[in-house]
Amino acid sequence: MAEVAVHSEGRSDGIVIRDDWPGYSLDLFSYPAHYSGDLDCVMIPHGVIMDRTERLARNIMDDLGDHAIVVLCVLKGGYQFCADLVDRIKDLSHNSNRTIPMTVHFIRLKSYLNDESTEDLHILGAEDLCFLGGKNVLIVEGIVGTGKTMKTLLKHVETFRPKMIRVAGLLVKRVPHSAASVPHYVGFEIPNHFVVGYALDYNEYFRDLNHICVISESGKMKYKI
Repeated sequence: MAEVAVHSEGRSDGIVIRDDWPGYSLDLFSYPAHYSGDLDCVMIPHGVIMDRTERLARNIMDDLGDHAIVVLCVLKGGYQFCADLVDRIKDLSHNSNRTIPMTVHFIRLKSYLNDESTEDLHILGAEDLCFLGGKNVLIVEGIVGTGKTMKTLLKHVETFRPKMIRVAGLLVKRVPHSAASVPHYVGFEIPNHFVVGYALDYNEYFRDLNHICVISESGKMKYKI
């Protein structure tokens, strides 16, 4: 990505995209024609996402190599990031003296209506996570905003007494009054824009978009419920 847009702040913070970054022109990339007029810009191209995910996989391998882990994928927005991250970890395990035995489980969090986070958080598939007891858990999330959702999830997972919990978040959004503790592994820190693509949605639309993009105001109105 362009030097004017991002800089590295170390492993925990990931790649920082500044507030004044205008994004890439949509004309520079291919995207589904049915979203014409629904997007403002490409914030993070798919290729950059993949390169960063490979690096996160290497960091996880360095920290957790030779320890069996349970990957807890947060649906739906985290499924693509989780799938690609697990694939990269497997590739590294196949070509290294160190390895990470993994099992993958899925839960679903739902707290958004249109572009607003609500107090009504639903955790689906998390009723019985007794199998996490004594295990090393890696929670994989697509985006962390205010942190309220992740805080609630962490408290729930902790009740099952895992040996260790680590969190990998592709995106961490800079929002006012954030209650979030920064995930252990962060792909990108982004401005407070509503982003879609790479499995991140707006009312279930845009999951079929490969790049991470900023939705336009007309796009919000078009798909509002």
